[in-house]
Amino acid sequence: MSLNTLIKAVGVSLLCSLASHAAYLKWEMVELPASSGASCGNGSPYRFFVNRTPFTSKTVVMYEGGGACWEKSTCENKGGVQLAAVNPDGIPTNYMSDWNRQAHLGLVTPFTSRIDPLTSVQTQSWNIVYLTYCTGDVHVGNKVQVYTDAAGSAAWYHRGAVNAKAVTAWMAANMRKPEQLLLTGFSAGGTGSTGNYAQMRNGLSPKRSALLADSGPLFWAPRGSTPEQSPSLPLQNTIREVWGLDGPGGIVTELIGKYPGAGDANNLGTLTYGLSKIFPNDRIGYGMFQEDATYSAFSYEKFFPEISGAATPEARLAALNVRWRQDINTMVARMPSSANLGYYLPNYREINKSHCLTIVTFGDTGIKERNLAGVGSFVDNLLDYSGKPVIRAQEASRVKAPATSLTDLVAQLIGKAGLF
Repeated sequence: MSLNTLIKAVGVSLLCSLASHAAYLKWEMVELPASSGASCGNGSPYRFFVNRTPFTSKTVVMYEGGGACWEKSTCENKGGVQLAAVNPDGIPTNYMSDWNRQAHLGLVTPFTSRIDPLTSVQTQSWNIVYLTYCTGDVHVGNKVQVYTDAAGSAAWYHRGAVNAKAVTAWMAANMRKPEQLLLTGFSAGGTGSTGNYAQMRNGLSPKRSALLADSGPLFWAPRGSTPEQSPSLPLQNTIREVWGLDGPGGIVTELIGKYPGAGDANNLGTLTYGLSKIFPNDRIGYGMFQEDATYSAFSYEKFFPEISGAATPEARLAALNVRWRQDINTMVARMPSSANLGYYLPNYREINKSHCLTIVTFGDTGIKERNLAGVGSFVDNLLDYSGKPVIRAQEASRVKAPATSLTDLVAQLIGKAGLF
């Protein structure tokens, strides 16, 4: 066969493949059946979105963020309730085409945009799966919880972990086995990608796999400690119960049951490190800003009176940051020396109150004292299987370095303008 004939044959085959799958290179809505157990918090069907390509089996799975809830008012998110959860009304079929929804056509993060105007990342040419968030349980719950307040009672379906399992089953049945898999997520999605990593990685059996959990940490908090020793302990004790983490079918119960060496069921922070032991050939990374003012608020505000009752907004932020940095420093100090486990911890940027490294743009996330231009360097390092250790970088300086690239400058302008 001549080269020209071969090229034509390959072209015809590719065109036929594209024609047979009209959903390539655009968002396809998938609604999971009720028989799967999947649902949104209000009991409506769970829908997620897939953007496939015929050119590779490599796949990035993005867990959407958006708050959390363990009370009726914050789960229902009515009337401008503070520290609530997104999408209490469920996921509409046009979620990815409605600019007013959090995904913003996929532009919420460079990981879910084929052509991003601000940031490029190698996964933009991969298959993309977007796990929407509508359960208020950072994608890890498995419990129907009845909440009651002065307005009455309501059952809330904390089905995050159930949804993730059903998505895994759908992907295994409907997509090619990934040559390479990246699980990631921002905010609540950072927690969800961590909690669901083992089951999804096992269910999809990729040749290579990595985790990038952005700004959704499970901090060190032994049950026998005090809130002063472990600031995240009151929150973790609350969600263990209302989200069913320790119950039958709970995500902690299942993970420790299957992998006894993964960590201590009485300390959720150990699960952060356990993944590197379970999967020694995978690459595990955690990232967050050290001045994050959003996840820290969810973590501490309702549990520490000196924060909720602070005299000024400035005093509140300062009190939040003391607890947050304490938890970060403990996480770093406790982290084992595994070469496949690392972290990326710049100080701050103005976008979204220093919450989330990978939303909008990777710009202005550099750690200049380590010659790291931004979180994109951390992503590239995670996806490098040549034997390099996963980066461990914690910015020491609290003085903001000047912009050294157009991307940094644009990110700083977006932050100053308060667009996100």
